[in-house]
Amino acid sequence: MKISVIGLGYLGAVHAASMASLGHEVVGVDVDPAKVEALSAGKAPFYEPGFEALLEEVAQTGRLTVTSDLAAVAGSSVHFVCVGTPQRSDGYAADLTYVDAAIRSLSSHLSPGEIVVGKSTVPVGTAARLAEIVSKAEPGAVLAWNPEFLREGFAVKDTLHPDRIVYGVPEGESGRRAAQVLDEVYAVPLTDGMPRIVTDYPTAELVKVAANSFLATKISFINAMAELCEVAGGDVTQLADAIGHDARIGRRFLNAGLGFGGGCLPKDIRAFMARADELGAGEAVAFLSEVDEINHRRRVRMVDLASDVLGGTVEGARITVLGAAFKPDSDDVRDSPALDVAVRLHENGAHVVVHDPEAVENARLKQPSLSYEPEVYAALDGAEAVLVLTEWRQYRDLDPDKVAEYVAQRNVVDGRNALDRDAWKTAGWHYRALGRH
Repeated sequence: MKISVIGLGYLGAVHAASMASLGHEVVGVDVDPAKVEALSAGKAPFYEPGFEALLEEVAQTGRLTVTSDLAAVAGSSVHFVCVGTPQRSDGYAADLTYVDAAIRSLSSHLSPGEIVVGKSTVPVGTAARLAEIVSKAEPGAVLAWNPEFLREGFAVKDTLHPDRIVYGVPEGESGRRAAQVLDEVYAVPLTDGMPRIVTDYPTAELVKVAANSFLATKISFINAMAELCEVAGGDVTQLADAIGHDARIGRRFLNAGLGFGGGCLPKDIRAFMARADELGAGEAVAFLSEVDEINHRRRVRMVDLASDVLGGTVEGARITVLGAAFKPDSDDVRDSPALDVAVRLHENGAHVVVHDPEAVENARLKQPSLSYEPEVYAALDGAEAVLVLTEWRQYRDLDPDKVAEYVAQRNVVDGRNALDRDAWKTAGWHYRALGRH
């Protein structure tokens, strides 16, 4: 099948390469010349485990073409729209500028029988509005909504072997035809028994934001318990283990620490609240405001812990921050808790040196006032406090005795509860963590 993918950011680039690996002929389109140039050369424009290998594999087949010319989508049976929906600068709502522009531009290239498939995360009600634009431009074309559920660090796996797939389609024959075409697109993963849900537009739109809101709530819940553990003398990791054995709760996403960030969870829950308010149902999701607030309090608390281990102030202290990406196995620094804490320390007068295995350059572009060091032991040299803020395997595996040879003081603040507390304490370190003593 010939497929087009509009928007080659994190979602679109992985989707385009994955569809080509499944045997489809894919044309990817993006307005960013740098992305087009990199992907055309078989190079990933961002760090994602396994993605560059997938691009190399696809390049040998010749089934992926990348261009900035939207006219190249002509003749495709299916058009995936994968552009971003960032938070608006004037509030919590999602900015639909890119989605609207993509659909309007694509509409002039549609032919009867073609399927336009939205994958972007949008407020409920968007698909119905965009379906009218598509049908007016080409009455024989149909809009479907197929939300994405990618996890950064696992994007290739989640695309090729998803844990579920959702189609939002209109009622009647056009909806049945759209579902049949999407079944052809996803024929390979469907043969593996992947759950498939065919529903209406609003439900499909709500699935992604509902899932992200639930995960954010679970993370903030355990971080709220961490706040209580700190004042009550408890251990939040043991608490999480204990309640996680309850099958109704589960242990996943119960890791207390610095909280969530990135380009999805924070802006999605805020857009969810904004849209609920517009629909007159704001009270139903009002709790998400506290979820967001708990998440941000973790960042403030991390600065407090750094001050505590340094005797009451960070001013003038040399602090090494290990981690700039919002999560391991990513170079994404959007709304990164780690980078936010580094900036707060800098603003409080600390000399901050940041290390990250993959995200240093992205962090430098976003926060040029900080100091960066690409080699971990060089970053640790002379540190009076070490803060572990992204749980990269490299940091988990650090030898506390070896690290002690480089630092000026043995103070470590474990912002992700990622280190072996007993090993670091045995090596003579003053160890602090969120929710633990």
